[in-house]
Amino acid sequence: MALTLGLFSSMIAPETNTLTLRPQLPPSRLRMLRAVTSATVSQSQPPPGKIRGIMKPRKVSPEMQALVGVPEISRTQALKQIWAYIKDNNLQDPENKRVIRCDEKLKKVFAGRDEVGMLEVAGLISPHFLK
Repeated sequence: MALTLGLFSSMIAPETNTLTLRPQLPPSRLRMLRAVTSATVSQSQPPPGKIRGIMKPRKVSPEMQALVGVPEISRTQALKQIWAYIKDNNLQDPENKRVIRCDEKLKKVFAGRDEVGMLEVAGLISPHFLK
């Protein structure tokens, strides 16, 4: 059974009914514990086993192939390459970074639209993945 006082808790021994209180430490003596985490670099090779869903390479339309440069690509890699193309060619609106101004290559992939919202990109590339 524990009794909480301030930042520390005191324990009552089951064999005795006496309560021992620890004095509270001043804030200057408190320490924070930090958990050590490690970052992992994404691997270029897919994980072993059967690849499914958005990680599975699919054939793409000629318009998408002109943009990404390969005849088969996974949805995740296609999105990465499209965003790299957008940033390399400075196609984001400088005032509102959520809006993408399409050049001729992107217009072919994004249904002929002049501007596209960043959340629309994934939906607009779906028709370009062939079954």
